[in-house]
Amino acid sequence: MAREPRESRGRDRDTEDGLVDKLVTINRVAKVVKGGRRFAFAALVVAGDQKGRVGWGHGKAREVPEAIRKATEKAKRSMIRVPMKEGRTLHHDIIGRFGAGKVVLRSATAGTGIIAGGALRAVFETLGIGDVVAKSLGSRNPHNIVKATFDGLHRCASPRSVATRRGKKVAEIFGRRDAPPTDRGSAPAAAPPAGRTEGGASG
Repeated sequence: MAREPRESRGRDRDTEDGLVDKLVTINRVAKVVKGGRRFAFAALVVAGDQKGRVGWGHGKAREVPEAIRKATEKAKRSMIRVPMKEGRTLHHDIIGRFGAGKVVLRSATAGTGIIAGGALRAVFETLGIGDVVAKSLGSRNPHNIVKATFDGLHRCASPRSVATRRGKKVAEIFGRRDAPPTDRGSAPAAAPPAGRTEGGASG
């Protein structure tokens, strides 16, 4: 079985249902049979509505367009909704893992942009996140990177959902920021013994 080097094509297109899909990578696989070799193609695609929903899919076929079509259909069926802060970034930092893949996703201030590359950028662009900092620390396989990214996005939660799960209000989750800090480590000074002055002699 022979494989070509993986390539991130970065191709994107709008579909009829308003979704945007991006081709992350495509592999050519050769199967040796009697009389020659048979070639097949495997495509990895991410799709999203750029409004908080995204999914990924993997498709195999004898022709490239058919492999992309299969992967796109699977991506549309497996879409998830990710809560976003102000519609542009993540609510909190996340670490996603899958196999040997590990990604770190960090929320960013307005104007930061998408600081990520390859498969990570494709996921964020189809998701609709405008400000994020991401880094892949493990495997460089795009399949592992995409799956690790989705593992992190699955565990992304908004303050409202956390408060509902814990039976509290959103303000109680963050705490009162206007309250002055209290120094619990300091103890009140002990009063001097009765009948003694500062010089140590009694009256």
